[in-house]
Amino acid sequence: MNVTRILVGLDGSPREPLVLAAARDFALRFDASLVLVRAVGLPPEIPSEAWLSPQGSLREYLERVAREGLERCAQSLPETLRANCLLEVVVATPWEALCLCAQAHGVGMIVIGSHGYGGLDRILGTTAARVVNHALCSVFVVRDPETLARESRRAE
Repeated sequence: MNVTRILVGLDGSPREPLVLAAARDFALRFDASLVLVRAVGLPPEIPSEAWLSPQGSLREYLERVAREGLERCAQSLPETLRANCLLEVVVATPWEALCLCAQAHGVGMIVIGSHGYGGLDRILGTTAARVVNHALCSVFVVRDPETLARESRRAE
């Protein structure tokens, strides 16, 4: 596998450090650069006029907070990876943001987390499932070890 650039989907969730650690390990193994991505979703109930206002919009606020989160994540990376790391904040649904950024940056792999939901989410499809189904590159889905242990106990 020839991977020179890896896209990392980060969402500020408690499993974010696991996703970043997996991406870091892949990047070091493949001598690849990282593209850290956070999607900013705006609820459809908010009319576009509300977030496109020129007086400092909701959109700008959400983008700024997302960028600050990515900057904190980048600071936790080794200097060798931080030097070539790109940060992207995209206003879109998470799966679309990840797939579009992956194409735009020509990445060879996407690393994302799995929520591990059941029931309705499994039928409708999670962000991870949609990325796996729509990405034009390989996708590595990081599972939370605690979630795996709970699911294993339930299956017994």
